[in-house]
Amino acid sequence: MRHQRVMKKFGRSTEHRRMLMKSLVTNLILAESIKTTLPKAKEARKAADKIVTVAKKGDLAARRLAASRLLDPKAVQKLFDKIAPAMKDRRGGYTRIVKLGTRRGDAAEMCVLQFVTAAEPAAGGDVKKESEATAKEVK
Repeated sequence: MRHQRVMKKFGRSTEHRRMLMKSLVTNLILAESIKTTLPKAKEARKAADKIVTVAKKGDLAARRLAASRLLDPKAVQKLFDKIAPAMKDRRGGYTRIVKLGTRRGDAAEMCVLQFVTAAEPAAGGDVKKESEATAKEVK
């Protein structure tokens, strides 16, 4: 039984899994949107939300903690200069997951993980454009 087992293992060793999460969160911060499988996105969302909460403090200890959990100093700088100030009024839920369907090769459930301040992905953007077009027609 899996009582109180929080993290998925993804068939990887502990070190490999930790580096996978560091890499996903670092790339999410740098690109503000990444395409990955649904289980990986759900785990990366937990880590990304925690690191944004740390970055909102903005002090030196928070910067050092973020630097230890990210792979790139540019990601730390972007996190503290752009992302954390944009999220200062939010109390949580800094990321969103948008499902894209299954991958052709292995039928894995794919999704886009992005910050809520980022623009909508292509599928969500089309819906928004259609609603704006219908609103213009009504006027």
